[in-house]
Amino acid sequence: MSEPLQPVTTETADEHNQHIVSPPTFTSKAIKEYIKTRFTSLWVGKEALNKYPWYEICNPFHPLMGLTAHQWNFFFLGFWGWTWDAFDFFITSLNVTNIAEDLQVSTKDVTWGITLVLMFRTVGAAIFGAIGDNFGRKLPYILNMILLMSIQIGTGFVTTYSQFLGVRALFGIAMGGIYGNCSAEALGDAPRKARGILSGIFQSGWPTGYLLAVCFQRAFEMTEKTWQNMFFFSAGVPVIFIIWRLFNSETYVYQRQKARFHEGAIQKESKIAEFRHQASKAMRTYWLIIIYLVLMMSGFNFSSHGSQDLYPTMLTSEYEYGRDRAAVVNVCANLGGIFGSIIISHLSTYFGRRTLIICANTFGGAFLYLWAFKPTWITAFLMQFGTQGAWSVVPIHLNELAPPQFRSFVVGVSYQLGNLISSASATIEATMNETLHDLGKTMAIFEGAVLCYLIPIVFIGPEHKGAELGVERDDRMCDNDFVPEDRKGSDVEMVPEIVEDVKQEKA
Repeated sequence: MSEPLQPVTTETADEHNQHIVSPPTFTSKAIKEYIKTRFTSLWVGKEALNKYPWYEICNPFHPLMGLTAHQWNFFFLGFWGWTWDAFDFFITSLNVTNIAEDLQVSTKDVTWGITLVLMFRTVGAAIFGAIGDNFGRKLPYILNMILLMSIQIGTGFVTTYSQFLGVRALFGIAMGGIYGNCSAEALGDAPRKARGILSGIFQSGWPTGYLLAVCFQRAFEMTEKTWQNMFFFSAGVPVIFIIWRLFNSETYVYQRQKARFHEGAIQKESKIAEFRHQASKAMRTYWLIIIYLVLMMSGFNFSSHGSQDLYPTMLTSEYEYGRDRAAVVNVCANLGGIFGSIIISHLSTYFGRRTLIICANTFGGAFLYLWAFKPTWITAFLMQFGTQGAWSVVPIHLNELAPPQFRSFVVGVSYQLGNLISSASATIEATMNETLHDLGKTMAIFEGAVLCYLIPIVFIGPEHKGAELGVERDDRMCDNDFVPEDRKGSDVEMVPEIVEDVKQEKA
């Protein structure tokens, strides 16, 4: 069954065509113009803002009213997959001391388990991203969940440090495939106005996973084998997601991508030839953007892991917080991340992706001293409001910049390469602390340096707020086209199953 069609207006066509990506040029004129627009594009202008009523800008949930059951279904498939991925990851962070005691190693040794996960996630992103772009997102989603379940169970049974490192490396591969495919599922069919807030809700799955882990950690602390039971528990929930995904097909965006590939393969009489053509075109056009995405995601991942991974350890070891007080502070920190994600991502729809990322990181940096040296639930809340608020724009920003035919691959790999580069965050902080003997000062210095890198990187980068997420991304649009609803499409090739509908509409 095809999507409902709508006519394209001249205004819509012009908006779409502004976001067509061309291969980069390095003439002095092009470079000067680009540098100029880095400043001018930070403010959208009064005329652009006047298109929206203020109640719409001030109410982050207003854009969600227009979502269909189909769009909500795929969004929550992606959201819960990503949330539980975060839950699985943070079990180790919350149990660094417990694992170190049971395995008879140092806290620093256990942080290498976190580092290995971050390092091997790139492998998983490449493998499962390629599967997702070529065979659909259903297969890698289910495979990822099965692997995560198996590895989490295995982690609960480890008895030596070598076994612990081995299963964490395997976990990194399985975890790496989640982000690219889940973000494609969650945002692919979403209406344009709702993408900002949905990006924030999706990214808030990370602090939500952390929040759930903190709550369940407190509950399992009443049991004898706390960290082992946490791993066993985390392995059971993905069964729900597997069954849920089995009963759904692919998103409309992926179905159009598959149809376009099929037509190209017929014309070239070879699927391999069509794949090579698309890959070559994407690399010629997007190579500079892809390099930039890796640099940007390195900064974001240093920021996130630098402010979160050892924060529970800092509260208990440096400031001697009891378990209850530490749990309250961690819960508030993640609530701050969730609130920041909703507000910042929504505003990015109207004021721009880069602008809100810079503002949110600046806000978080303003509370850096209090967060590190006067840790309370308020300072933790405000710090993560800014840090995770900036992060909330990342899913849609990545998806709008990535080549559509390889969106899962590029989004996942750029995200995880950033993780690879920042993989030693916890170990770097632990090593710095051996010299400074003050984990609060260590984390403040580390996080301050990261913000001094990340804000300028975001400032000089490109932005395509509102760009098409489907395969029609770089097709020039005409104002007499008919396209599926909530899609700004193409005047080139239509999906075969809607061609007859288009002809009837135009007739």
